[in-house]
Amino acid sequence: MTRRISILGATGSIGGSTLDLIARQPDRWRVAALTANCQAQELARLARRFDAEVAVVADETCLPELRDALAGSGIEAAGGAGALIESAARPVDITIAAIVGCAGLAPTMAAIEQGRTVALANKEALVSAGDVMKAAVARCGTVLLPMDSEHNAIFQCLAGNDPAYVRSITLTASGGPFRDWSMAQLAAATPAQAVKHPNWSMGAKISVDSATMFNKGLELIEAWHLFPVALDALRIIIHPQSVVHSMVEYRDGSTLAQLGPSDMRVPIASCLAWPERMDTPCPPLDLARLGELTFRPPDEDRFPATRLAREAAAAGGAAPAVLNAANEMAVAAFLAGHLPFTRIAVTVEELLARYVPPAAASLDEVIAIDAEARSVARQMLELV
Repeated sequence: MTRRISILGATGSIGGSTLDLIARQPDRWRVAALTANCQAQELARLARRFDAEVAVVADETCLPELRDALAGSGIEAAGGAGALIESAARPVDITIAAIVGCAGLAPTMAAIEQGRTVALANKEALVSAGDVMKAAVARCGTVLLPMDSEHNAIFQCLAGNDPAYVRSITLTASGGPFRDWSMAQLAAATPAQAVKHPNWSMGAKISVDSATMFNKGLELIEAWHLFPVALDALRIIIHPQSVVHSMVEYRDGSTLAQLGPSDMRVPIASCLAWPERMDTPCPPLDLARLGELTFRPPDEDRFPATRLAREAAAAGGAAPAVLNAANEMAVAAFLAGHLPFTRIAVTVEELLARYVPPAAASLDEVIAIDAEARSVARQMLELV
């Protein structure tokens, strides 16, 4: 049976891996919408290759270039925030929500409100708007599948088991490129060094988040929303090889772990085929060749991001949304060369101390809180 799919964030690493899998089974998929921020030429190339119904750029200034690139193809071209939301609301069997950051909030909500299946790779959506989005999922009868490798691993380890029997959930973290660096080395870290992840191929923002450990902090908050366990039942452990993607410990002492290569096509395939399985081109796991798997506790003195994320989740209300907005602003300043690496976490902690409004009751309120938090963060960063 042919299934309709939309990919929000088609030119990113998640979008590219998803399209790679679709290309291997072209008879099973019909691409409805592909979106990007502004990469008009690449988006047009993908839209032509996969015969998409519509291609959308979020940045409307890129629309003329997209239209020119799609001329004569019969593929609709659109641009702007409204067009992005409209494309996400198209009726499809599954939507891949892979727009990075809070830019993906409104499109992800539009996809959820279809009432079909949404494979979520945008962790910021649940971090900033978890309660609002979970209410929409329940109201619309949407199937929400976690696509991050860690959350997808937990999802697989929970399959067929009553969550009431879970004692704890452990998220694994590679530790990023700086896991063995001293504080002095971290203070001098450059953007070029931060984006060179030792195990994964990812975009700049998420690579920096991995280096600071904010990625794992955001994943902890996301796991708290996705899985019915208490916050203190969620743990983080450093696992440099990135082979064990997460673990679930049950009340009887059994621990189930999901293992696989450091290739996002594995969790993506899990979502595309769910509740079945599909082939991927990923090589089989060779544990004998790997030789050993190692684990160690996180160091929250050098990397306070996980502590800040846990504290924000415990505080509740809008604290996680503020944490996410502050981190996005600080990471952008670091990548632009305006902020030292070690000031990213400091900026987030200072903003959390300065601005935590009440919990949002709607997506509009979440977006307003995010905007205000960014405004305060911008003022703070100008003083650095």
